[in-house]
Amino acid sequence: MSEEDVRPRAESEVTPGPPARPNPLARRLGVYAAVLLAGLLIGFVPTWLKSRANADALAASEKQLTSARVRNSLASAAIDARRGEYEPARQAASQFFTSLRAEADKGEASALTQAQKAGVEPLFAQRDEVITLLARSDPAAADRLTELYVAYRKAAGD
Repeated sequence: MSEEDVRPRAESEVTPGPPARPNPLARRLGVYAAVLLAGLLIGFVPTWLKSRANADALAASEKQLTSARVRNSLASAAIDARRGEYEPARQAASQFFTSLRAEADKGEASALTQAQKAGVEPLFAQRDEVITLLARSDPAAADRLTELYVAYRKAAGD
């Protein structure tokens, strides 16, 4: 053996080999993963947009339902009072004022706008008087409830 064969080569003498080729299987799997991810996103985005639109429609429907329930309880109280059924009328009127106060105190989720909230605030001043008239079975309560109903519809913009 010659001395050249035994001695270690210097770094400058090392000849670089051909560049390492990427594994074709790994590259293919990467392409498949990218295509799969793109397919999932293409399916997810329209579904997410539709879900968001449905959530907005549901929130609007819930606000309308809440408004209708509040108005219905007042109308029920007025009808019951006209028929001389003062205890159910008192309960319905109490429910109206409780529900209306809850809506007026809500923030952005309220069925009432800021202008409507300002419009219904004066109605709360009549609460004790109307409830007292109903508790005494006073026939004047029917007229007061009818006036209150008209005032509420005007203030709420129904």
